[in-house]
Amino acid sequence: MHNNYNIRLITPADAEAALAVYAPYVLHTANTFEYEIPSVDDFRTKIEKITAQYPWLVCECDGEIVGYAYGSTHRERAAYQWSPESTVYISDKHHRKGIARILYNTLFALLQQQGYINVFASVLVTNVNSVEFHRAYGFEEIGLFKNIGYKLGEWHTNLWFQYTLQEHVIDPPVPIPITKLLNDEELKITINKSAELLNS
Repeated sequence: MHNNYNIRLITPADAEAALAVYAPYVLHTANTFEYEIPSVDDFRTKIEKITAQYPWLVCECDGEIVGYAYGSTHRERAAYQWSPESTVYISDKHHRKGIARILYNTLFALLQQQGYINVFASVLVTNVNSVEFHRAYGFEEIGLFKNIGYKLGEWHTNLWFQYTLQEHVIDPPVPIPITKLLNDEELKITINKSAELLNS
């Protein structure tokens, strides 16, 4: 039976379903350094905070959220404002279906429309699949945070990646909050095209 995929922007009402994708990573991996699963209310607050500025996309399969990707602030000081981080999580049974790549394609297109220049990603060095995914996508390896986090009985090292969205111009305009683009036709086309690719 053919699965019906859809990609759209998250809403606060999606907090519980999106948290269900994230929770196994908290419990069973060091891919996130959180020790405890956030409450639904805390996760909803996180969604509301991030989506005031950045895109947060969810991928649905037959109406169920099976993955998501979002941009977020890398550092708070003003000079960093053109350089967000990217995050992507996919539920275990939906790996290797091209969902992460299409989520990234869509996320990065929206970030570029907003005026962002760079994207950074931090990946556990032992998370081989994610390391290879970011390399294949075109990220550049830029450094290690050695033994930066302790979880599940051992120390963990993170590999940092950088991806360039567009030219590093002088006097770049301040990025536009995603909330200002929700009615933009280019944004809607970008999201709709991503769903078509998953279902093709």
